[in-house]
Amino acid sequence: MPRTPVEDMTPDDVASFAKELVVRKLSERAHSRSDLAQALIRKRVPEEVVEATLIKFDAAGLIDDEEFARAWVQSRQRSKGLSSRALGMELRSKGVDDDISKEVLSELDPDVELEAAHRLVQVKLRSMSRFDDKTKTRRLIGMLARKGYSGQMASEVVRHELGAQAQALDSR
Repeated sequence: MPRTPVEDMTPDDVASFAKELVVRKLSERAHSRSDLAQALIRKRVPEEVVEATLIKFDAAGLIDDEEFARAWVQSRQRSKGLSSRALGMELRSKGVDDDISKEVLSELDPDVELEAAHRLVQVKLRSMSRFDDKTKTRRLIGMLARKGYSGQMASEVVRHELGAQAQALDSR
């Protein structure tokens, strides 16, 4: 196995390297504590240095999993239209504690989630004119399911939007 640069560093250099890596990551965007720990571990930073580095950043208030989760959820819901269930899975994969995830996700407005589902279907419907309603329904429900929406909600939204589309075509 090839040696890594960290293996050739002095303990002080390893600590400095770990600090610089965390600063660089946090300057790009917010990260969960777990994300930062994994980044350091991938660089083969010793576990005790990882923990000491993250404790210092925690103490300075630069790592806050709750704020990270809040920002992540708002961004992903707005940009991708993800449901709270999908967002919860993403937060779990980012190493955010389940209690923090539940708290942040409980702050989401169900009406905003429903509006996002309608918006996703409306946008997708624009490119589906060549398909019959059965194919549209199957594909739209599948799209919403991949974004974490329940089968019931997906069916209701798709049925509503297909009805609205049919009405719009009839009124022409």
